[in-house]
Amino acid sequence: MGSEGEKRKSHKKVQLNPNWAQLQEKLKSQGAKLKLSRPLPNSSGGCSPTVLGKRKERPVLDSRDAQPGILAPTSSDFSLTDVVAMDCEMVGVSPQGKRSALGRVTLVNKWGNVIYDEFVRPIDRVVDFRTEISGIRPRDLKKAKDFPAVQKKVAELIKGRILVGHALRNDLKALLLSHPKKDLRDTSEYHPFLKESRRQALRHLAAEFLSVKIQNGEHCPESNAVSASI
Repeated sequence: MGSEGEKRKSHKKVQLNPNWAQLQEKLKSQGAKLKLSRPLPNSSGGCSPTVLGKRKERPVLDSRDAQPGILAPTSSDFSLTDVVAMDCEMVGVSPQGKRSALGRVTLVNKWGNVIYDEFVRPIDRVVDFRTEISGIRPRDLKKAKDFPAVQKKVAELIKGRILVGHALRNDLKALLLSHPKKDLRDTSEYHPFLKESRRQALRHLAAEFLSVKIQNGEHCPESNAVSASI
């Protein structure tokens, strides 16, 4: 009991970085002004439907349905906002499939709605689709957009905006893009989230701070992006 009490006290002493604190307060105040109830996600068992409608093709094991009160959108606004969250899923290229290449990229706005979601056809031949984690299958890339087109669009969408995510440097590396450090909010680098100076997996942070389970089986990039931004 004593150790648990000490942990609670230590959490209270953590001082949030001003950038994070301002972002969280801004999102909370804007959400309160809307006074909207959270709509229930779809009941298909997969990620919420998007403008592209790609998620209707097949269910994904990891979804936002499990915790609609936490991960569901807070508005029906699908506009491009000043804060966006991003998550990318990778496939394996090179002869052994050990080198990662972008296979899918998803962006959500500050209300938790998907504003961009595209499968990507890598420049190199895909050797390993890593389906058990990425959720990407060969059929998904048959009509996927070429990498340069997706790269250009993502660059346009994130320019001049606060970008939120987990291990963003990996996603930006896969996109061959950079973003001003002052505009990055990376949960893997946020000091209060480190455990013994080590980065924690997003699923562990979601379980500890949001009490939700994500990344159980095939990943849902929407869930990942929203979890990082809450």
